[in-house]
Amino acid sequence: MRPDYKGWLEAQQYGSGTVTAQLHRTGKVEEYYGDLSAHFQKDRFASLIRELTYSVDDQRRDRPNPSKIPFKGDVRTNLASYKNALALYGRFLGVPADDASVVTAAPKLSGEPIEDVAGQRIGLERDLQSTLRKSLDQLEPGLVAIDEGAERSVQSGFIDITAKGADGAIVVIELKAGTAGQRAVGQILSYMGDVAIEEPDATLRGILIAADFDAKAIAAARMVPTLSLQKYSVKFSFAVSE
Repeated sequence: MRPDYKGWLEAQQYGSGTVTAQLHRTGKVEEYYGDLSAHFQKDRFASLIRELTYSVDDQRRDRPNPSKIPFKGDVRTNLASYKNALALYGRFLGVPADDASVVTAAPKLSGEPIEDVAGQRIGLERDLQSTLRKSLDQLEPGLVAIDEGAERSVQSGFIDITAKGADGAIVVIELKAGTAGQRAVGQILSYMGDVAIEEPDATLRGILIAADFDAKAIAAARMVPTLSLQKYSVKFSFAVSE
């Protein structure tokens, strides 16, 4: 594992617990499968991802752990965590080394509900995600993250935040820094479809968050009762430095 990976995770503004967990899981994969940089150069982890995949059908048939990594507990849950860690490390390896330590400061949401407060927009989706993770209850009372602070890897890509609502539903949250269009609606629906395949017994909802939505996005979302569109905004507070 590259020594600058920890710094990259911290630059993405993951919490210390998430950083520790990701380093541990990535290290475990490398311990049992060898140099991950070589695997990435070979096929961008495609073969490793396949070996770490454990389907709902596998779980129903009570198939044994197909990987080389030993662990206790639920096979599907454990392998999903290793697969997500590997996918995140793959994102890191795709970043030029000179850019791996770039840090951006996240703005803070106001204590008010998410609505048009001051018309200011967050420039980076990573900043928005980091901020929202600390304020999910503002978005929906009782909403809690269930992805251990890192994007969940699914077939269509990475889910920004996977949460669970007070109603017990899995909530897929996608964030866009600017105006979201029809494509963004299609993206979150793809993520929801992937989760539906992985967890066929779960109740699913989606929340697409953006600074604004164009007419096509609004029209498309009207046809999906389980998808909610939410606008975000921020406001600044200032204090005199002593």
